[in-house]
Amino acid sequence: MAENGSVATHKPLGLLAELTHRCPLGCPYCSNPLALEKREDELDTATWARVFGEAAALGVLQCHLSGGEPAARRDLPEIVASAREAGLYTNLITSGVGVTTRTIRDLWEAGLDHVQISIQDSDAVSSDRIAGYRGAFARKCALAAEVKRLGLPLTVNLVIHRANIERIGAMVDLALSLQATRVEIAHVQYYGWALKNRAALMPTREQVARATTEVEALRQRHHGKIVIDAVVPDYHARYPKPCVGGWGRRSLNVTPSGKVLPCHAAESIPGLEFWNVRDHSLADIWIGSPAFNAFRGTDFLPEPCASCERREADFGGCRCQAFALTGDARATDPVCHLSPRHDLVTELAAVQTDEPYQYRR
Repeated sequence: MAENGSVATHKPLGLLAELTHRCPLGCPYCSNPLALEKREDELDTATWARVFGEAAALGVLQCHLSGGEPAARRDLPEIVASAREAGLYTNLITSGVGVTTRTIRDLWEAGLDHVQISIQDSDAVSSDRIAGYRGAFARKCALAAEVKRLGLPLTVNLVIHRANIERIGAMVDLALSLQATRVEIAHVQYYGWALKNRAALMPTREQVARATTEVEALRQRHHGKIVIDAVVPDYHARYPKPCVGGWGRRSLNVTPSGKVLPCHAAESIPGLEFWNVRDHSLADIWIGSPAFNAFRGTDFLPEPCASCERREADFGGCRCQAFALTGDARATDPVCHLSPRHDLVTELAAVQTDEPYQYRR
């Protein structure tokens, strides 16, 4: 570990490369920022190749190619090849829409290591309704079949909320039928666009309790067949999740235009200065960027975090969530039951509505 002032600077292990914000879906919980970056501002192929080389030199092992829909980039095979040439393990995170049989074969030939497909529900009609795209479910399943035909490992990502939380078992069965080796049960994170639909997406406490019990039963039932990753949804948790394993500690995110963020939602915090790979090397950004140093370590934490024995485990929770709920990015994440503002989470978790989704377009 390098030292930056009084805070130890760890080596990053993962790079989230957001190649584009273009996407055919309109998911009501989209994790991209409210202000999407334009196609003409996207980094070119050569710049991404340089970034991958700098990431590998910095210690990064895994490169997650994301978006938007990364297949909207016609140079995606060249991007995959450059990441592979840099020695990075490459994981394509895709909606499954817009990825043709030819495209996935080209990516396989370029050296792609893994594919992660998001599926909105086990029921085709419900899945398409949530995604805001008719026919998306069938395309996702067809792509999964082609991925397995090529012999690539497959992860199915399931974003959970009130409309599908009762079908977690059926969704895991679907992942098994698609020959996935891993399923990620990821509850909606209420940042950015998801805040607009929070009441429409929020599950009840009773639904969460049933789902938690079901997930443990599914893990036992399918042990050795599929790995099931899942966490308790934030607003119903007792303790907050670690802020990306510690802000500026293990991962970094490059946006389509080249801004480097400590996490995908960091731009929701006003006042942070994000350096760009067009102007700085990735190593300089990791070590010296004002944004990366804003919340490194635990010295900034207030009470009760400052004296809490969990402060090196959860780092006071999520900085973006702290800001979204309290207006103060340095505050204890209100998800924590010890937070003086925990009542905010309790009240919001109890609010559900049947109003239509505001789709991301």
